[in-house]
Amino acid sequence: MYKFGNILIGKNESNEATLLLSKANRHGLITGASGSGKTITLKVLAEGFSEAGVPVFLSDVKGDLAGTIKEGIINDNIKSRINTLNIEDFKTQKFPVAFLDVYGKNGCNIRTTIKDIGSKLLSKMLNLTDTQGGVLAIAFKIAKDEELDLIDLNDLKAILTYIGEKRKEYSLTYGNVTLQSIGSIQRNILSLQEEGGDFFFGLPAFNIKDLIHFDVNTGFGNINIFDAQTLFQKPTLYATIMLWILTTIYNEFPEIGDTEKPKLVLFFDESHLIFNEMPEYLTKQIIQIVKLIRSKGVGIYFISQSPSDIPTEILSQLGNRIQHVLKSYTPTDEKAIKAASDSFRKNPNFNTAEVISTLKTGEALISLQNEDGEPTIVDKYIIVPPQSMIGTITDIERDNYIKSTWLYGKYEEKLNLTSTKDILNEKLKKEKEEPLKKTRAKAKKSTMEKATERVITNTASSFGRKLGNSLFKNLFK
Repeated sequence: MYKFGNILIGKNESNEATLLLSKANRHGLITGASGSGKTITLKVLAEGFSEAGVPVFLSDVKGDLAGTIKEGIINDNIKSRINTLNIEDFKTQKFPVAFLDVYGKNGCNIRTTIKDIGSKLLSKMLNLTDTQGGVLAIAFKIAKDEELDLIDLNDLKAILTYIGEKRKEYSLTYGNVTLQSIGSIQRNILSLQEEGGDFFFGLPAFNIKDLIHFDVNTGFGNINIFDAQTLFQKPTLYATIMLWILTTIYNEFPEIGDTEKPKLVLFFDESHLIFNEMPEYLTKQIIQIVKLIRSKGVGIYFISQSPSDIPTEILSQLGNRIQHVLKSYTPTDEKAIKAASDSFRKNPNFNTAEVISTLKTGEALISLQNEDGEPTIVDKYIIVPPQSMIGTITDIERDNYIKSTWLYGKYEEKLNLTSTKDILNEKLKKEKEEPLKKTRAKAKKSTMEKATERVITNTASSFGRKLGNSLFKNLFK
């Protein structure tokens, strides 16, 4: 809830938990068990940023954030929460939204090219070994050197096939390439295509700067809701696309330094999937991005069940923290609660670990960065209610809304241009036909030579016979 230039997240009897917009790009973390209220907290933050004129990107894995396009309803529960927190100026309202979807079903198509995603992220997406990843990097290098655009998965398959055919030649220049590695990569590409990977690659590619948009009437920042209900069932694909969004923003956004408010805020739900089985080189790259991206005016908020789901070096960069309930059923749970407790600045009035395990739904422990950039002492708060509708919308409502937005018509139609696949297939065809043409030409030449030889021989024989007969006749005249 936007209030006095900042975002009101929660209240208790004596204090308000207010996120300072100037510190919002110090990143953040929302954690808690399933059903603890993380989604509502995310919604409250997204609404606050939007009203402050800050565009937001968030992933919606359950489909229950779509109600943001509609004004909220003050039912008995909401009314009770408003009264408990003594919020006098609460108002319901809707927010500007852009629905995005890799599959193009529940939102605007979001896609990129094989070339633009790069070999490192693609290696993760394809679950490649280090050796296979090296071969993939060689394929990218060859494509660059030979000025071949890698647009979709069919282009990638084509260049791998081409390299396989000419592996002896390429191995001398680029390093060892084996048919076994190429075959393994091709199998993984087929698996990715079966998971719907073809939808994500192609043209026109999504312009990441389209995430920065504002409502012309209110000045609110757009809330870009990335529909992940289907994609979430394919964890590796989901994780890689989230990483692609993060790295693309980092690479394309300019440096702007510290500002009064962020240029864009990203919320990554189910963040544990992003870091699961991540190669070390990629983890280092993401750590570096998280450290540096705030100077580009971008804030990142990870959402997961436990702080332990996030790599330690990234966790140390997250200055704004909201912890919902965690239950202690196993020794592992106890460790997670202790880790969460230790991540907060201590409150002398209570035992943080004990409070974490006894929080009610809609309650949270919150510590935010103050004006000096220091974390505030952790305290217990009740989260304020969202202003837009809680829950999802009908398919008809979603479809009508999508068609009314400024993005509609920009990415829906996939372009079918002359591809690298077509170029390489034609090249292979010609290369295979060339030896055959030479063989045929040689055979034709041999046949002509023999025929000429016979003509000469026959002519010579005939001439010889005539000359001999003439001489014989002259001798006996």
